Amino acid sequence: MNEVLIAVLVAPALGALVAALLPERAGRVAALVAAAVTFLLTVVVALPRGASGPIVPWLEVDHSWIPALDVHFHLAVDGVSGPLVVLTGLLTLLCCAYTMWRPPSGRTLMALLLVLEVGILGTFLAFDLVLFFLFFEITLLPMYAVIAGWGGPDRRRAARKFVLYTLFGSVLLLLGVVTVIVAAGTADIYALTGGLGLSRTTQYAAFTLFALAFAVKAPLWPLHTWLPDAHTEAPTVGSVLLAGVLLKMGTYGLIRIGVGVTPTGAAWAAPVLAVLAVAAIIIGALICLRQTELKRLIAYSSVGHMGFVLLGIATLTVTGLQAALIGNIAHGVITGLLFFLAGAIKDRTHTGDLAELGGLRETAPRLAGMFAFAAIASLGLPGLAGFWGEAFAVVAAVQRGGPLWMTLAAVAAVGGALTAAYFLRLLRRVTHGAPVPVDALPVVSRTEWVAWAPLIILALLLGLIPSLVLIGSGDPIGAMTEALR
Repeated sequence: MNEVLIAVLVAPALGALVAALLPERAGRVAALVAAAVTFLLTVVVALPRGASGPIVPWLEVDHSWIPALDVHFHLAVDGVSGPLVVLTGLLTLLCCAYTMWRPPSGRTLMALLLVLEVGILGTFLAFDLVLFFLFFEITLLPMYAVIAGWGGPDRRRAARKFVLYTLFGSVLLLLGVVTVIVAAGTADIYALTGGLGLSRTTQYAAFTLFALAFAVKAPLWPLHTWLPDAHTEAPTVGSVLLAGVLLKMGTYGLIRIGVGVTPTGAAWAAPVLAVLAVAAIIIGALICLRQTELKRLIAYSSVGHMGFVLLGIATLTVTGLQAALIGNIAHGVITGLLFFLAGAIKDRTHTGDLAELGGLRETAPRLAGMFAFAAIASLGLPGLAGFWGEAFAVVAAVQRGGPLWMTLAAVAAVGGALTAAYFLRLLRRVTHGAPVPVDALPVVSRTEWVAWAPLIILALLLGLIPSLVLIGSGDPIGAMTEALR
């Protein structure tokens, strides 16, 4: 059964290869089948199973890879990574289904999406630091190609900016990995959980490198400037995967490696990380209140939402880390849906300028209704997925106590109110007012229903039953925070 972890990576890799070799139509079918098989496999590996200890995974594959350096091909899944693995499989499947009947070169685009999926899944499954770094890097080129090949008019500049920022973060990540391996003599993440005797100085240095590397990917203010350009120019499916799961590689890495491997360094830097997280919440909201382009507004909203996730991580409490986990999944579901809908609006109106949009409830009422649902979910309405992560990140900050954390909790709560303000402003601009001409059919197509319906259901389901994300996360999160007590 453990070998299914390898199958999760082999299925999309083979699908990408077959899709690239076959003719256009057959290649698209092969890519879609591979994405569907991979999604089913992610569900199988992420099903909770009994474990005999707090950091024992549900499934695990561990083979010696480079014996001289004690580097292993070590894959595993537990309550922290399981939901992200399923989310990756689901969003990739929906993006492939959405692409199936769209661009003329869809076969190539779908193959790139599958390669991207290999890198993202590998990052969430890797439990060796070197293997984690390699999978982290695999995502770079396919995302560059997706943006540069199928993006908007300024796509090449946006793709270059994405690569430069990501490479900067990768260099820092590699330095952090080398620092830990040299000091500890092992790259095994489970063995390293809790610090494994790493000195205070080593943990300070390593956590600084890890935090900066993952802050670029998350992204954390002020290292976020690549994100709005990449989202604005990327094709719809590129934006969905970028917001839905690629950003989560940063926050997941910060939890699994930053907090797990270097807990003393995390405790030392937590106040600074929390201040930057709250700054991201407020600055992202203020920019959104002045933003005039649809996709850029959603992109900047991601900066604020990920600020709440990072605030939860910075508290270094079980409540805060679990708030970060559910915030990750909720953001992936809701913002993925928002980018799907933003792409549909731009396809129909040929513009993303909010000054040129309006009256969508009259010209495309179903599309307007779904956009309103996604926006309300994103602003954190109780009963929908966006509420839990943001609310409990603030609660975790209050639980930390003290003047600094109470102030940060209050400012973050103000940021939540500003989030509601800019999403309501967005809805007023897009769905109300004088209608603009709409191309083609105003109705939602069958392909769009297939891509959007699962995300709508999940946004509601996770809002009502948030424990679906948190099943099995208590033990590994407890093991990570144990070293901080």
